[in-house]
Amino acid sequence: MTTATSIWLKRGLLCLTGFIQVALVAIDTWFISHNALFAAVGISFCISFIWTWNVKRVVFGTNFDRVVYSFGAAMGTMVGLIIARSLVS
Repeated sequence: MTTATSIWLKRGLLCLTGFIQVALVAIDTWFISHNALFAAVGISFCISFIWTWNVKRVVFGTNFDRVVYSFGAAMGTMVGLIIARSLVS
């Protein structure tokens, strides 16, 4: 039996992994555009690794799960860009 707490914990983790994945995509895009080859390769590996966790959760999840994931991804874009700017500056 699934409790309400465990459902919200799973959704929180889904939001977090969406956040991390898209933050890394934003950082990677910045690295690629600035020819930071080794940084881009390392970040790309991390993106793909995290993506393997997200696929099953999103594909077999509810529409609300997709919204939660998308919210985390949107926030990840903002934070990833801020981090990338600070790393390149």
